[in-house]
Amino acid sequence: MENKEILTRLLVEFIRTASIRLPDDVEARIRTLAADETDPVGKNLYGCMLENIELARAYRRPICQDTGMLQFFVRVGTRFPLIDCVEDCIREASLRATESVPLRPNVVEPLGERNTGNNTGYGTPYIEWELEPNGDSLSILLYAAGGGCSLPGRSKVLMPLEGMEGVKKFVYDTILDWGVNACPPLLVGIGLGTCAVTSAMLSKKAILRKIGTHCENERGAQLERELQAELDTIGIAPLGFGGKHSVLAVHVECAGHHPATLGVGITTSCWATRRGGIVIDRGLNARYTMHTVGEEV
Repeated sequence: MENKEILTRLLVEFIRTASIRLPDDVEARIRTLAADETDPVGKNLYGCMLENIELARAYRRPICQDTGMLQFFVRVGTRFPLIDCVEDCIREASLRATESVPLRPNVVEPLGERNTGNNTGYGTPYIEWELEPNGDSLSILLYAAGGGCSLPGRSKVLMPLEGMEGVKKFVYDTILDWGVNACPPLLVGIGLGTCAVTSAMLSKKAILRKIGTHCENERGAQLERELQAELDTIGIAPLGFGGKHSVLAVHVECAGHHPATLGVGITTSCWATRRGGIVIDRGLNARYTMHTVGEEV
């Protein structure tokens, strides 16, 4: 079997795992919130979530009927032997996974409203690239962006004097208005940067971080704690029916901004946060970074 085919098959199985099984950190957090819930309706709904998790694993079927839009965040070493084939392999793996997992066809032509039928086409699957000079491995983070959890996604450029109070207001207003549509408890990513684009991308990267990690900037970490405490008081979880916790976690990523602007972006993920990580070395040996080793689907 040629190496390109080996890489493609590794990626098909990676997509399968991320579609069927929640990452270890997300499942652990849901179990913690379920144990802490006191509202009878909330406890019952968490029970449904946990049953969903177990049935998806047992029957090897996606954990949600909305299998999302596949988004890949790729870090590839300049000496990785298949660097020229990575994009082709990702595209082919997405197409094959659509049939074999199976994944719901979600890619719709942006102007003609025609479904492509195989989760490829029109700039999808989305791939964000990062080169690692002199590296010889391939690292991929995968996120399956569902329709509901994408609804609260927003980015905005604030006037600089609005400061952190303006950031907090934008976050609270967005989650209050749209969070109930995103199947809470939510994983909330906040990005701070100069413009709408950079802040939005930072917010996406924030939800790719494992629950329990914190922003490297201490003020960013403090903002995470403040936002999580406040958002937990709005009582929309689980699944919008009310409960003690509305968020799985709040993650903040930030970058320097222009003195005349302050960009803020929000990305949310539902309770069924489908993300995964894989590292493939030059010999095409693979390991998962978000799912327990040895238990891959």
